[in-house]
Amino acid sequence: MLKFIKSHMSTIDGIEVFPIISFVIFFVFFSVLSIYVLRMRKKHVEELSHLPFEDGIEADSLNSIES
Repeated sequence: MLKFIKSHMSTIDGIEVFPIISFVIFFVFFSVLSIYVLRMRKKHVEELSHLPFEDGIEADSLNSIES
């Protein structure tokens, strides 16, 4: 089965550019996402980490209830 795919793909002109393009797209996306995450402010990360637990109540009022 792999021989069939390999021989079929080798007959297509310009096929060798597609793995290079996919790698470049992946690398650029991963780099941009990494830079975005590393530059996020700590306060924003804390707000995002509390989202699943808020249930429609403001985080500040939740903290005052617990105290």
